[in-house]
This record gives sequence, structure tokens and C-alpha cells, in this order.
Amino acid sequence: MRVILSGGGTGGHIYPAVSIAKEIKKQHKNAEIVFIGTERGLESSIVPKEGFKLIRIKVRGFRRKLSLENIAAVAESFIGIFSVSRIIRDFKPDIVIGTGGYVCGSVLLAAYLMNIPTLIHEQNAFPGITNKILSRLVDIIAVNFEETKKYFPKNDKVIVTGNPIRSSMLSISKEEGLKEFGFDRELPVIFIVGGSRGARKLNESVMLLAKQCIDKRSFQMLHMTGETQYDDILKKYASEKIPLDTGYLKVMPYIYNMPHALAASDIVISRCGASTLSEITALGKPSILIPYPYATDNHQEYNARALEKNGAAIVILDRDLNAEILYNEVADMLNKQEKISQMAAKSKELGRTDAAYSITKAAERLVQNKKI
Repeated sequence: MRVILSGGGTGGHIYPAVSIAKEIKKQHKNAEIVFIGTERGLESSIVPKEGFKLIRIKVRGFRRKLSLENIAAVAESFIGIFSVSRIIRDFKPDIVIGTGGYVCGSVLLAAYLMNIPTLIHEQNAFPGITNKILSRLVDIIAVNFEETKKYFPKNDKVIVTGNPIRSSMLSISKEEGLKEFGFDRELPVIFIVGGSRGARKLNESVMLLAKQCIDKRSFQMLHMTGETQYDDILKKYASEKIPLDTGYLKVMPYIYNMPHALAASDIVISRCGASTLSEITALGKPSILIPYPYATDNHQEYNARALEKNGAAIVILDRDLNAEILYNEVADMLNKQEKISQMAAKSKELGRTDAAYSITKAAERLVQNKKI
């Protein structure tokens, strides 16, 4: 099986593509896989580190407002299609798979024009513009959320697979997670994560929660601030006279062993990127979600509402967030163990641990049907 994969710009597009690639290699030991991306996107560093070949082409995304840069973007897109066509002729793929990001436009369009089987995957509840356009051309549209199907006019091509997650996310036990951070197994753990860059309003809104954590010692907190905000948040803890040496509260700039952090947690307080929510639900964690208000097309709120509608999460909009509201929501959950259990069960129901496998099988069927 020969496969071209493309997904770029952000980790939310790249990591699902990498997970699919690993599953294809697992199912087909002799599979040959090539990624197509750009020099500017994160794929430039992530894909080679994961052990896959990356061919770089020159394309750029469109601005949402009229600008001269969009003229250059159109020109680069046509050049990109020509470059991809040459790659396809040389590599002769059985299928081309896209996981979003502007680079996918040129890659999937070239594959369509050359009559190569195509599949796209949409991670967010509200689809991005590239996948909306491509949906009219490709053979299969795989989506993360059931709610997403309604946004694609050719509904019969849509399959609900969930979002591929790292296999390591499922291999860590709660005991291992607690041990990693030195937490007491008898007390619940609240995990606050605003993303690698942090979320300032969320970071500042946890102070009352942190005070109660230290004063009452009835729960534990793991707070990932984001590297750029770590020093400022440490100063905030100091000004609020909240000690960081009790063992009940751990504050870290970034957590590389995320599987351990999620395994240890009983409640997750987080932004709402698709990959984060896929990991939360795969592990069956109840969550309090604060959508990033400036996300493209407000897709984080759509993601969060999909969980809320199914009883797996509580949503607090960024404009409504403050220390009291956040503390009250957490306190209410901690005081109602049945509520935590119900939300955990609903979260687990939404979680898909076999997304990469399902997408791989869909790709196999598509290739076989094209050969008949």
C-alpha cells in the first residue's frame, strides 16, 4: 500500500495524520508512506521526528480579509498543485489522505484531478474552510463528531470515526499517573491545562481554587500554565500568598508526559482543541471547558458544545469566566460524586480509541473498490 498523507500548520492537523500513518504501518508492514507539507508549518519538524519522510512544497494560507497576500496565495496554490502532481506521478500512491490545514488544498485537489482515491479527516465539530471545499471532490469524509455530518452537503460520503489519538494515551494507568506527580491516591486530582502557550484568563481564574486546595486539602491540583506565562503566574501565586511546596498543588510550565497527567486526573479544566477533547473522552474524563474565543470560525465552542450536549462536560465561555464561577463549578462536582461518575460515563461513551484503525480500514476499502 502506497500512501500520501497531508496535514499541516498546527499540531491539531499533524498528529492525527501521524497516528493514521502509524496505524497503516501496523496493518501493512510494507506500506510506503510519504507526507507532503510546508517548511513553515509544524509538520516540518514533527513528521521527520516521527520517522516519516516529508516532501515540502511552497503554499500559504488565505487571509480572511482581502489583501495582496491572497493574490500571492492563489499563485502559490497553483504552483503547489503542479508540484504535487509531479510527486504523485513519481510516487504513484494508492490513496491520498488529508487531515486539514491549507497545504491539504493543493495536495487533495491534485489527487482528485489525477483520479487518485482520496479521503479527508475533519477533527473539529465545525469543519474548516479547506475541508468544506474539498468535501465536494473527495471520495470519503471522516469526521470526529456526529454533529459534523450536517455541515457537508454530500452526506452519504461521511463516516464518523472519531479523532486519532496517540497510542501512549491509553497505556498509562491511574496509579502510574498519580505516582508520576507524587499525588495521594485517596484525593481527587483537578488538572488545569490551557495549551502550550497557556490561557491567561484561565490561569488567573484558578487562584481561588488553588487557595481552597491548600486550605481544605480535600483535593489536589496540577496546573500547566504554558511556558510563556509561567513566570507571571508564579508571581501571581506569590502575591496571593499561595504556597507551592505542600504537595497538594503542582504548577508546571509545560507537561511533556501528558498521558500521565490525564490518567491521574479526575476532572480536567481545559481549552477545547479537537485533539485535547479526543484524549479527554478516550479516557472518560469529566471536564470543564473554556473555549478559546478567537479560534477560527469559533470552532472550539462548537467542539465544547458537542461534549456538553451529551452530558460529558460543563462549558464556561471565556467572557463569563472568573475565579468564583470556576470554583463553584468544581466545588459542585466534588460535592456530587454521582455527577462526576455520570459525566465520566458520558465522556467515555463519546470517546473513540479506534479512530486511526477505522480510517485505515476505510482507506483500504476505498483502494480495493477503485481497483475493481
